[in-house]
Amino acid sequence: MFRTALRNVLAHKARLLMTAFAVLLGVAFTSGSLVYGDSLGRAATARVTEGYERIAVNVAPQSPPGTGTGTAPAGIDAGAVNTLAEVSGVAAATGRVDGFAAVAGRDGRPLGHGPSHRGGNFAPAADGKDPAYRFTQGAGPTGDDAVALDETTAAKGGYRVGDTVRVGTDQGASSYKVSGIFRTEGTTRSSAGTLTLFANDTAQRLFLEPGRYQHIELTAAPGAGAQQLLGRVEQVLPQGTGAATGAQLARIQVNLATGDSDTMSQILLGFAAVALFVATFLISNTFTMLVARRTRELALMRAVGASRKQVRRILLTETLLVGAIASAAGLAVGTGAAALLQSLFAAAEAPAAPLVLTPATVATSMLVGTALPTVAAWLPIRRAMSIPPVAALSAAEPAAPARAGSLRAGLSAALLVTGTAATVYGALTAGRDARTVIGLGAALVLTGAIGLIPLLSRPFTALLRPLLTRVHPVYGNLAARNTVRDPRRTGATAAALAIALTLASGLSVLGASAARYLDRATTHDFTADYLVKPAEGGMRMPPATAAALGNLPGAAVSPLNQSTEYRLGGAPSVLTGVNPATIGRLLRYDVIEGSLDSLAKGRIAVADFKAEAAGWRVGQSLPVERRGERHGSVTIGAVYRADEQSNLLPSITAPDSLVARFDTTPHTDGILVATPGGPSRAALGDITRALGDNPALDVRDEAAIRAQDSGSIGDQLAVFHALLSMALVIAALGIANTLALSVLERRKEIGTLRALGVDRAGVARMIRLEALLLGGLGAALGTGLGVFLGWALGRTLQESVAGYTLVLPWGRLALGVLLALAGALLASLWPARKAARVDIPAATAAQA
Repeated sequence: MFRTALRNVLAHKARLLMTAFAVLLGVAFTSGSLVYGDSLGRAATARVTEGYERIAVNVAPQSPPGTGTGTAPAGIDAGAVNTLAEVSGVAAATGRVDGFAAVAGRDGRPLGHGPSHRGGNFAPAADGKDPAYRFTQGAGPTGDDAVALDETTAAKGGYRVGDTVRVGTDQGASSYKVSGIFRTEGTTRSSAGTLTLFANDTAQRLFLEPGRYQHIELTAAPGAGAQQLLGRVEQVLPQGTGAATGAQLARIQVNLATGDSDTMSQILLGFAAVALFVATFLISNTFTMLVARRTRELALMRAVGASRKQVRRILLTETLLVGAIASAAGLAVGTGAAALLQSLFAAAEAPAAPLVLTPATVATSMLVGTALPTVAAWLPIRRAMSIPPVAALSAAEPAAPARAGSLRAGLSAALLVTGTAATVYGALTAGRDARTVIGLGAALVLTGAIGLIPLLSRPFTALLRPLLTRVHPVYGNLAARNTVRDPRRTGATAAALAIALTLASGLSVLGASAARYLDRATTHDFTADYLVKPAEGGMRMPPATAAALGNLPGAAVSPLNQSTEYRLGGAPSVLTGVNPATIGRLLRYDVIEGSLDSLAKGRIAVADFKAEAAGWRVGQSLPVERRGERHGSVTIGAVYRADEQSNLLPSITAPDSLVARFDTTPHTDGILVATPGGPSRAALGDITRALGDNPALDVRDEAAIRAQDSGSIGDQLAVFHALLSMALVIAALGIANTLALSVLERRKEIGTLRALGVDRAGVARMIRLEALLLGGLGAALGTGLGVFLGWALGRTLQESVAGYTLVLPWGRLALGVLLALAGALLASLWPARKAARVDIPAATAAQA
């Protein structure tokens, strides 16, 4: 039986090629996801644990620095370093302090990206070296005017020892001389980030308080174990501190670092599952047509004595052979793809780590690749067992089923109706479990729609038949007839495309709606020219920043001084202090009641949602207290319409003089600036100079704000659509395979058409029109389902995200349909070419 199966595979290798390719793509996606995720996790683990081996015990406050209550000082007193250094078994105790520090490049813009701008203290031991850093040029900083840069940052900025560099922190910006360049370890510098070392006293002043550290690192003397040392240290710990071994800290860092790689692996595996699911339709369809094509062969095997079990085993062995070969090839392709991804993404981040190919990945890939075709081919093989041996004596072509089974149609209709009802219910009720209900409903809708595609193919083809006959009366009519001659085959082929388009169009609807909402939330209320904010990763702006901008000629400036921990009229509240004289020019206030001018009189303005929830009204006087210490009263002077999710318009707007009475150090969340001539390069230069050329401050115009807050959605959608393109490729292969095998089945028919005078171009045109019908059916159904599911999921956001509305991205939806049609047309080129080259005498012979 194995020899027979192997001979059959080799005999039908052209027919099985695309099936094997579909399995290969699915396995490649799966194995590539696993290999890339494992490699990413291994690399992240190695990076973040590097350097912890030199730390035996780490001592740190039990609560984060600066979060203590009352006037308790932050961090640990420097005297604790000497105390801990005297513990038996401690070789050295080193105090560490770090914080935000952005390094400016030659163009004044910060080097690095994201929350990765870090600064720390250079803490030399008795030999003048800091064991955490290895200097390749120069030496560590020893004065207030010197810094050292890590070698990656120095290379990016083109800095060498002796150069002057501009560095910005939460305390302001200053120029420093580069004293040295060093190599760093994973405990201090993030991937693609920057690390700047300051002299010990300078770092304490910039990041904490003079004479205090955020944590203390202890190294063990020879022969002293970490756990043993931990026990001794715990007996002399300063009050309010705790201790942990370096190994414990490393495990914590591993959990944090591998979270992103695990998430990426799960996303990739999710798309791999979609690709494999789509491939299932292609494989099932292929084996259905192959079994129908081999009716005489299988019946003849039965006639000469083969049992049903033997025929079943032969066919199952064929599927296992195809799956095993395709799985091995897919594993190799997936591993190569993972290596390519790793090298591309590692180029900007860190040196590429070795690939990790685990036995579990190999086993999973081979199991998926062999089990998938076996499961997909089971029903076609089961149908083959019903072929009677007498069928071998028939010379007629096997007849295609005229229509889909009524039981299947009824069950599919029931699933579709039930799923639609569940999805609509989940969307309209928007309860706590709404998304779960919608997810279950979506699964039922997709299952029901796939089962009904054979029935839908007839009215869909009838709808487009006039258009096809207008293109060409004969070939268009023949294409329409051939499309519906086997509804099950048409349905299985279009289903793969429908699934891919459902996901793509659903994501497009959600993405466009979210982008529109974020765009409105970030820029609708913005009427200023520029917004100044701390660079990503920075915490606070220096108090004098707004005052420096106020000196710009003709400029309107207002800080957004956010102050927390209030109780206003008994309700927990946050006040945002603004400049009453300029805020009306810088933010769009849609005043419902009262006047914004009341801010100048010491009154407050309240957003409508806040006033409605608390039952406040204009003219009402409210008692106010902060932290239970300072008390007073305020009067509501205006109520304005606002979006709860707005990033700029506050819920309570107060004059900055009022906030200053209760909070001497409010957090400046941003500074709004309007220049006399509007946004321009000159105005941007004036603002940058007024800020002291501080790389720790980011000056954004409206376009930059929009790109910062909503641009990431477009990037994520681009990634998702790129991954879904794999499913579209597999669906296109399904169309090509269906048409190719259909050509083999219809050789006599095509030969007869050629004998009647149809030229090769006409036959090819007929096949291409069939492909367009298949592509159009899948695209139409998938786009409709995607819009429906996108609407349902969007409805669940409306309760928690005020202002979210459905947006139909007509351009993207149309592009998806066009891509589906183009893919179907490309997939038809090879089958059309084969059909056009059918040999007329051989095709019209009695035995085809």
